Amino acid sequence: MHKLLCILLCCGLLTIKATAQDSTATEQKAVKILPVPALGYSQETRFYVGGVVLFTLRPYQDTLTRTSNAKAEVNYTWNKQFIAEVEWNYFFKREAWYSQGKIRFSRFPDLYYGVGGETPASNELRYNTTRQELSISMLRNLGQRWFAGPDLRYVRYSNLDVEAPEPVFPELLPDRVIATGLTVQRDTRNSLLTPTSGLFFRASLARTFASSNYTELTLDLRRYLRFKDKYTLALRFYNDFNFGDPPFFEYAYLGGDRFVRGYYFGRYRDNHLSTLQAELRMPLVWRFRLAVFGGMSNNYHDGSSLAWQFTKPNVGAGLRFLVDKTENTYLRLDYAVGDGDNSTFTVAFGEAF
Repeated sequence: MHKLLCILLCCGLLTIKATAQDSTATEQKAVKILPVPALGYSQETRFYVGGVVLFTLRPYQDTLTRTSNAKAEVNYTWNKQFIAEVEWNYFFKREAWYSQGKIRFSRFPDLYYGVGGETPASNELRYNTTRQELSISMLRNLGQRWFAGPDLRYVRYSNLDVEAPEPVFPELLPDRVIATGLTVQRDTRNSLLTPTSGLFFRASLARTFASSNYTELTLDLRRYLRFKDKYTLALRFYNDFNFGDPPFFEYAYLGGDRFVRGYYFGRYRDNHLSTLQAELRMPLVWRFRLAVFGGMSNNYHDGSSLAWQFTKPNVGAGLRFLVDKTENTYLRLDYAVGDGDNSTFTVAFGEAF
């Protein structure tokens, strides 16, 4: 969602809280809570109010178990639209198991431009849907921080209301998806929210059942390099391949606060997405850090349509504010631009990758 205005109401509170935590940095609290209320405005929602709460979880006091986290977000708009979402990344004791998942419910507006990596801005169509989503992975530690296990995902788009006299895109229809699959993952990052060293690799293969059956393969490779003890170079190569005919909301997309910042969430979508992103993070002053980032991405239908002239660039910069020195947790503010008039502003906990 394009955020034309975002007012953080509790920056002072977070500063006081962070300072208090520094005074007891030797304590390892099992649960820490970091709230960020917000007020904003967007073309789709008008004024909205809401907030995000980050939970950092350290229930096991051992040196083998990394800090887990969960995030809860709620937003309500003057147009009587609503979104509620909970996400988690949880390590069990001694990292014998790892669970990742999301629960989401929303009645929210969105913009659709059609399928393809070159859809024009004139295609823009506003619609509303009720969305329900549940996804969960339960992975077993196989040793050397290799994990593997099953995935389950359920997505339903219903009550679809298109703000047009008649449907412009025939694929813009309500549907639901049930997917089962397998994930293999290696994760040597020193932190999930703010990694500064290590490697992350995740490969997921799922068979998805909807109005038409299709197969999805995702490959996510990240590398973190630390130098001069203060600078971090983060690299990410991500691919999402869909073989078959997915519903409109299941195509591989670019955009949003995690996948190719600088573009509206789902601005371009097609069967496949390949993106290479890089980010340099560096100290600034006091609790603030600076990040600069950029990359190249491509949405395409098949290998024959993957062409350099259709590649989408993105570039941006952002501030990081340290809210928890013990866990090295940052509040992230990013501004990014893509090609044409595409741009985004993001406020979130933790890094995009």
